[in-house]
Amino acid sequence: MTVLTTGTHKAAGRDRLSPLLRLLILTQLAFNVGFFAVLPFLSEHLGQAVGMAGWLVGFVLGLRTFSQQGLFVVGGALADRYGIRPVVLAGCVLRIAGFAWLGYAAQTWSVIGAVLLIGFAAALFSPAVESEVARQAVVHEEQGGSRTRVLALFTVAGQAGAFVGPLLGALLLSVDFRTVCLAGAGIFVLVLAGHAWLLPQHIPGRERVEVRGGIGPLLRNRRFLALCCAYGSYLLAYNQLYLALPAEVERAAGSQAPLAWLFALSSLLVVTAQLPVTRWVGDRLDLRRSMVTGLLLIAAGFAVVAAARPAGWTGTAGLLPAAGLVVLLTLGQMLVAPVARAWVPDLAEEGRLGLYMGALSSVSGLIVLVGSSASGTLLDSGLPVAVPWLVLAAVPAAAVALLPRPAVTGGGPRQ
Repeated sequence: MTVLTTGTHKAAGRDRLSPLLRLLILTQLAFNVGFFAVLPFLSEHLGQAVGMAGWLVGFVLGLRTFSQQGLFVVGGALADRYGIRPVVLAGCVLRIAGFAWLGYAAQTWSVIGAVLLIGFAAALFSPAVESEVARQAVVHEEQGGSRTRVLALFTVAGQAGAFVGPLLGALLLSVDFRTVCLAGAGIFVLVLAGHAWLLPQHIPGRERVEVRGGIGPLLRNRRFLALCCAYGSYLLAYNQLYLALPAEVERAAGSQAPLAWLFALSSLLVVTAQLPVTRWVGDRLDLRRSMVTGLLLIAAGFAVVAAARPAGWTGTAGLLPAAGLVVLLTLGQMLVAPVARAWVPDLAEEGRLGLYMGALSSVSGLIVLVGSSASGTLLDSGLPVAVPWLVLAAVPAAAVALLPRPAVTGGGPRQ
């Protein structure tokens, strides 16, 4: 699939989204509103209301992540085989059942069952939606629009949902956690009804393929696996917002109260600046250079903390490097996240886009799983205070070398 120019300004009419793309982008918004209305309050509920030990809470949360990210490749393969409509609808039904079950679960085995169901539901609908958005973005580009702008809108919708969801959940939590879960289920009932009505039975240009035979060529696709590793380094860096950043905020401020403001800053940046940043970069850089720039910005964020950490500043001054990390990491995210998804169609086999989009999440999720354990050990290692942050900066910087370079074919340059 040949990459077309992403850099020129397009007329407003050419860059208008199709009804299917608008539906899928709104889908991402609704998914995240429903999900993040529940997730931020889950650990406290498990620890206090259910009475789980801390290690068990962590285990349950890890199971949710594994049942979601780890199985994305399964959901993607099923979307290739059966089309996105049945996979999305099945995922919504399972998410509704999982949230309702979680609201009434009072024993460990019951909670684990509900959490696994919630995670597997996302493993069905998310890669199906993401692969179709990526495919439609290529179609949009062939009609004169911008591929990366479509993926940027998808990112903004997801971030807006992640911002609104916790606010809704916090409001409903004044009643009880069960109400929060049932509200999340209710949102997915609306999503299910909307997709049963609006999502086409057959999407033109999408051909169904057999489930077998896709993994081998994928594992031999070095260019795609290189992209997965580079994307995994970004996700590992982003995961430090939940691991390294809280520890640094606690050290500088004496509590984690400023953490909420830093997360709000990150969300606000994505919602307000993602599209302008994507437009500006798209006029100047190709896909590879965009990812290089994003990864280097992320590395610079960790380097800022590494440079300031030996001074041992506390209070407001001590929080400034953490704020710099959040800003630079978020700017890097704005470049890397939509561009990586936009790149996958150029590296995937024909008819296997769902499998490849799912594998992007599964492979990079495995990298995060291993890397998070290593980075947690590093932060507790007793090394000089700047060293862990320098190592964290080196990871995305080194990932630049992994990015596949344009391949020249008989049809011209490819990304």
